[in-house]
Amino acid sequence: MTKIFEMPLYPYTRTADQDAAAPVRHTAMIVGAGPVGLAAAIDLAEQGVPVVVLDDNDRVSFGSRAICFAKRQLEILDRLGCGQPMVDKGVVWNLGKVFFGDRRVYDFNLLPEEGHHRPAFINLQQYHLEDRLVARVRDLQRQGAEIELRGGNRVQAVDDLGDRVRLGIDTPEGPYTVETDWLIACDGAGSPIRSMLDLDFVGRVFEDNFLIADVVMEAEFPTERWFWFDPPFNPGQSALLHKQPDGVWRIDLQLGWDIDKEEEKTPERVIPRLRQMLGDEVAFELEWVSIYTFQCRRMERFRHNRVIFAGDSAHQVSPFGARGANSGIQDADNLAWKLGLVIQGRAPEGLLDSYDAERIAAADENILNSTRSTDFITPKSEISRLFRDAVLDLSEHYDFARPLVNSGRLSLPSVYDGSPLNADDALEGGPARTRPGAPCPDAPAGEGYLLDRLGGAFTILTLDAEAPERVSEAGIDAARVALSAGDDPTGALAERYLGAARSAIYLIRPDQHVAGRWPAYDEARIRAAIRRATGQE
Repeated sequence: MTKIFEMPLYPYTRTADQDAAAPVRHTAMIVGAGPVGLAAAIDLAEQGVPVVVLDDNDRVSFGSRAICFAKRQLEILDRLGCGQPMVDKGVVWNLGKVFFGDRRVYDFNLLPEEGHHRPAFINLQQYHLEDRLVARVRDLQRQGAEIELRGGNRVQAVDDLGDRVRLGIDTPEGPYTVETDWLIACDGAGSPIRSMLDLDFVGRVFEDNFLIADVVMEAEFPTERWFWFDPPFNPGQSALLHKQPDGVWRIDLQLGWDIDKEEEKTPERVIPRLRQMLGDEVAFELEWVSIYTFQCRRMERFRHNRVIFAGDSAHQVSPFGARGANSGIQDADNLAWKLGLVIQGRAPEGLLDSYDAERIAAADENILNSTRSTDFITPKSEISRLFRDAVLDLSEHYDFARPLVNSGRLSLPSVYDGSPLNADDALEGGPARTRPGAPCPDAPAGEGYLLDRLGGAFTILTLDAEAPERVSEAGIDAARVALSAGDDPTGALAERYLGAARSAIYLIRPDQHVAGRWPAYDEARIRAAIRRATGQE
């Protein structure tokens, strides 16, 4: 049977741009048809912005690569019209277990509260995610959206011309040149675009290597995240086990620093290591093997005039914690609505500076958490190791020690505290989790869920409060979503959005982050908040 990652999904075809007498100028172009580039393209297309995606490949990524997709990213994919297929295909999990040696020291639940449409995480191979994103692109094309995927198009040169960007592109039929008003670089950790612009990362590379293997096997392990410190099958190191769809399991084994990477990827080295872990009685096949080194780095700035970087091209973190693809999808979620408004002339170009402000802060938060995880997983001194092992021993019996165990703080959505787009917080007694800058937590709302009703536009959310059905300010329309605490008999809606307040009004951004909140409708403050959230004040 043909595997999904062997099938060309967007094969090279000649375009009219290649036969034009002068470079054709496009509105927006994206380099990289991975999860981040495709998510950004879909978001722009849904806003009516013409977009072209370039990739030197013509199919989904080989190997599962990213596999853990968090609840917030599933909610973003819902807004983009492709969340449900991911959940249907993915392996849903909320429970994790931590082992020290051969002892289970404790369990944790990543979604201990009810009232959310989506689970804490699903495990899904990246190639399945990309396949479904490409299918969404095809849906949009059939609906008349101006979104184009060009496989076999390798960018060879980038020139910033001030008011536009010129790209030199190579194809199987030779080179051609195009121009674009805006370029989004989603071309991965080794970003050729970043190199062509002579830009680099700042940060830290850790002296350790991990074997990552996708293994096809029939096993009785439960659908949980299992992490071992100093396991008997990999003494002095660590290990991780995750279940994926289609009988594929992800195994990570720490190897140390001084290794021959190419030799360690050979079946002759990998298979004995896996047999030590799984036992001789378990039959398995290798689907994909790689070696990775922990890196926690980012660009100093993500926006360089009309070239904007997102995902791994802008920042890198270690894999433990599922912060790579998840943070990249949040980049696209943050950028696309802003760029759409700028392109449509409904917001000033300066709005894009808030992408830098918000997503650099998010990257720093991810790098901090990833660095702490790496230091705990791979202690660099004997004192650090003694401390780590003492924490693990205590965590088996004492609750206070468990928050100190760091096997990879799992991805959570970023809160944009201090964002220049945040309006005032005038809701006395309002919950901290829905303060300005925070992503909207889901909650039951009538027969469905809140986030499905918010959609992807500016929204005025009212809870037991009166307000106009629509407010139009500075080219922005904000429609009202009217709810009452009684719409949710579980109490989750009131707990998450009212707190100690009796009524509330929220201004919600298109990426479903809170822009401002008040106890009652105040037209002047709402209008000012809309202007501020769109960079007009």
